Amino acid sequence: MHPDRLLIYVAVFAIMGLSNAVIPILPELAARYHSMYGEFASSLLFSGYFLGALATMLPFGILSDRFGNLKFIGLGIALTVVSGVFIFLSENLWILIFSRFVEGAACGAFFPAAFSSLSKCKDPGRCMGEFTFLFNAGLAAGALFSGLLADIFLKSAVLIFTLFALLSGIPLLYRLEELFNPKKTGTNPKSLSGQDSLKSHFKHSFIKITGLISRRNSGIWLGSFLLNGAVGVLIAYYPDYSLEILSKARLGGAIASLYICAMVTSLLAGRFKVKEKTIIRIGLAFSALGAFFAIKYPFFGFSSLGGGSGVAMVGFALAVARMNADRGLAMGLFNTTIYAGLSLLPIVAGFLTETLSLKELFLVNGCILTVALLLKN
Repeated sequence: MHPDRLLIYVAVFAIMGLSNAVIPILPELAARYHSMYGEFASSLLFSGYFLGALATMLPFGILSDRFGNLKFIGLGIALTVVSGVFIFLSENLWILIFSRFVEGAACGAFFPAAFSSLSKCKDPGRCMGEFTFLFNAGLAAGALFSGLLADIFLKSAVLIFTLFALLSGIPLLYRLEELFNPKKTGTNPKSLSGQDSLKSHFKHSFIKITGLISRRNSGIWLGSFLLNGAVGVLIAYYPDYSLEILSKARLGGAIASLYICAMVTSLLAGRFKVKEKTIIRIGLAFSALGAFFAIKYPFFGFSSLGGGSGVAMVGFALAVARMNADRGLAMGLFNTTIYAGLSLLPIVAGFLTETLSLKELFLVNGCILTVALLLKN
């Protein structure tokens, strides 16, 4: 296996494990501030991560095309470790929210570069499937260990995955020359100099974005946004919804089932010779079904939602990889839609909790996924 591919696989497991280690303990982290902010405190903690990713995903994707993918993979790992340390050490809500924002920025650096690297594989479908498998494996492990270890020490899983992220970056210490020497990344050093050159690169990239955001591709971007937004709403508010129903261990297990099923289906979807459109529709159908069932049957609902989203995300990634555009730019835009959904829809849902019960909110959530399924493009 190519060293870059191995680095990406190990790092994505650690990065996603840390990102999800916070989810089962959101009510406890925000407990001191519930009297002041209510459930909105949990929403801010949840969405801070995704806002960080949303703000940085596209710029870092554009820059990775220019400066090389390895630099941004390394930056993503470094920012993950820094954010994990602050989340572990602090109890202040605003420091925690800022740390989650930095953690999101780490994903903004890592994912466009990682997807861009993997899209160059001989078998991109298989590589995307394996990457999505490990992406969801990290999410599942983060939720599961956090739920299981919370009674022993609330932030046990945060510490574990921060250390794992640190260890995942060790191979980069042997590649410092490659990280800091433009010639080693295949980038022309003459093209890297000058503020005007960088400005023109961004200008050229944003012109390309207007072409990518066309009616022909609108279903891909909107479908990805709605799918991930619906998943984000369910994960953000289910800990509060199930507070009197599920133990932390059962909650962690239910959330983990989402990612475990996504792991299995993404691995399978990457190996089937089926058109992307068919893969996406199958995934969205199971996701919508899961969103409705999760209201009463958490394990079945989360499993169906996870399995469906795993299939759909492989379909979306393959569709984007085959667009006629710079890979870093296209993957940056794709990941922006993912994190836009994950960050913005839970915030909108937070405002709706003043007029809707959480059960009613989850019903609306299922309807959103049904709308995504009906998109034509």
